[in-house]
Amino acid sequence: MNKNTKTVSALAVASAFAASVALVGATPVMAADEMEQCYGVAKKGENDCKAGPGTTCAGTSTVDYQGNAWKLVKKGSCAKISTPAGAGSLSCLTSRPAGKTLQCG
Repeated sequence: MNKNTKTVSALAVASAFAASVALVGATPVMAADEMEQCYGVAKKGENDCKAGPGTTCAGTSTVDYQGNAWKLVKKGSCAKISTPAGAGSLSCLTSRPAGKTLQCG
């Protein structure tokens, strides 16, 4: 490699790095006060922390739309989320999935 090729390669790498840093910096991060716990909207294994009795933390829900499993969503959007099992709820849904009674904790 000659000196010009090395310089161009270094500039290309630096530009790619700078662009990736700029994209990461542009990703919106929601503050905790802009989020709410929404029950019954998480797919199996995709809940956020502590789904209720029988679960320990994030990713431990055992069925889709488990009523005592919550996921953080944008504040004000929970009840608008529609799933095959019904709408999301700001409080625990003890009868979801159908035919089971869950405990809330």
